Amino acid sequence: MYAVIKSGGKQYRVQAGQTVRLEVLGGEAGSKVELGDVVMVEDGGNVQTGSPVANAKVEATILENGRADKIIVFKKKRKKQYRRTQGHRQHFSAVRIDKISV
Repeated sequence: MYAVIKSGGKQYRVQAGQTVRLEVLGGEAGSKVELGDVVMVEDGGNVQTGSPVANAKVEATILENGRADKIIVFKKKRKKQYRRTQGHRQHFSAVRIDKISV
């Protein structure tokens, strides 16, 4: 059984027991979260779709909140002595999927 959830403007295919990095969620590490924006659920060949699917929810546990590795943003215009360097670290929440229910 798997589900497709929408979180932070992106869609993720998740299964029970899987660990996923989502956009940062409000909550401390160890707290339970219910992800209700389920777009699709597949259960043994039976596929349900919707936006969101009626009565479907995904229960998860937040494992950690952190920041990803740094990405270097470098801009340059040749022959013009123009260079700009900027770094970015995206915030994330690592989540373990506990249960998918329909």
